[in-house]
Amino acid sequence: MSNSEIEEFRKAFLNDFSKKGNDSVHPKDLERVKTDDDWLQRFLLHQENNMQNALNMLWVSLNWRKENNVNDINENTVKMDILCSGAFFPHGTDIDGCELLIFKCKRNIKGGVDQNEVRRCVIYWFERLERQTKGKKITIFFDMEGCGLSNMDMDFIKYLIGLFKEYYPYFLNLIIIFEMPWVLSAAFKIVKSWLPEKAIEKIKFVSKKDITTYVPPDQALKCWGGENDYSFSFVPEVILENGKVGGTVPSNNNKKVHFVDGSMSEVSASSVEKDVDGGALKVTPSGIITFVKDGNELVSTLELHNSDSNSHISYKLKTTSPEKFRVKPSTGCLAPGETAIVTVTLLQGFQLGGLSRDKFLVMSTHVDPSDVNNIDLSELWKNTSGRKINQHRLKCIQSGEVVKNGNPALVTGVQEGDNHNYNKLSASVAQLNSCQVELHRAIKTTQYYQIVTIFLVILLAIFISYILRINLKEISSSGYCKSEYHP
Repeated sequence: MSNSEIEEFRKAFLNDFSKKGNDSVHPKDLERVKTDDDWLQRFLLHQENNMQNALNMLWVSLNWRKENNVNDINENTVKMDILCSGAFFPHGTDIDGCELLIFKCKRNIKGGVDQNEVRRCVIYWFERLERQTKGKKITIFFDMEGCGLSNMDMDFIKYLIGLFKEYYPYFLNLIIIFEMPWVLSAAFKIVKSWLPEKAIEKIKFVSKKDITTYVPPDQALKCWGGENDYSFSFVPEVILENGKVGGTVPSNNNKKVHFVDGSMSEVSASSVEKDVDGGALKVTPSGIITFVKDGNELVSTLELHNSDSNSHISYKLKTTSPEKFRVKPSTGCLAPGETAIVTVTLLQGFQLGGLSRDKFLVMSTHVDPSDVNNIDLSELWKNTSGRKINQHRLKCIQSGEVVKNGNPALVTGVQEGDNHNYNKLSASVAQLNSCQVELHRAIKTTQYYQIVTIFLVILLAIFISYILRINLKEISSSGYCKSEYHP
């Protein structure tokens, strides 16, 4: 496409813009129209060089971007727990070298999450990929292995298709559908009806047998039958002061975590977000602990579960700021399959401080069953030489916050009353969870006492029955007492 055609397209838009006024377009988008030839060329290519259709599409896209505040969507304005969940994320490239945006469909439960927040996170990835690839096409990869009807959200798929059709021109390379269950085949006939005829050709159904037809083996994940052992961990985007993309936070960050008793050194966000192998001790929540208001305190709870069916496990919690937090219990020992609830309270006087710099480390190690009854946990954790120590790292946020480049920032557009109600609800759920564990223990104790009581009652009944039988025998052997009657 010639530069003259792009310049003609630009002039046609600016002529319309002069009539509609400055408020019709977001300033950043206006600047992009004036300076980004590649972006304008994509509209023309999408509409097969039809100038008027491309102009109409450009205005539709610009109006949508302004109405949805697309230029303001970043890690500070989206739900980070959705981004960090791994439900959808970019990784690898297809056979044409186009970036894959992977959707783990099994993790989607229709109605389980606010769809508006999910859509904003999708836009976040679209915008981020546009910056990284400079507008090069991307491929949508639907990983549908193990999916059922509950995981199929037709409205969401229709929304995705609409993004490519109306707002992100010439941006779609392929739609790869991996291991689609037969029960969902009818649904995808409906999906095809939403696509233009040329776009239908972009849909490719694949399985583990033929995945390498569209995704090279070194780019295909191992769970797809490929060679790539990638495990998703969210990495914040780096935007330079001039507004250009500076890449992402490198995964081989030189800063390392150095643990000492009661604290740990300050670390980068990227190193904390990727969990270290926690071994058999399962920590819930797994990566971020949220503090919620409980009266005048900020409180969080952790559930520690020993998933090993044979071994006992001892655990210990450490933090970067031991002067800030009260942890109960900070150490303990779990029998096979046992669960413990740990309560972390932010002490008075520290509530106004940022929680983003505070990290927690949950350490665990196996304990010999013969030592369980006699072990001194404080001594065990003072001298861990020769022991394999598993680690699980957590970072702190306050309810109503999200993570921006690894640091919490207040969510905009949320009313104080909503936050207060959410905090109360979260605190109540945490309290219910703790009470449930205590109730479970109480029920087990009660069942034990009931069994003992029933056993004693049976023994007492046998004893009484024995005494009665002896008395009856004595009465029958002595005969009845007779008295003489004298008139």
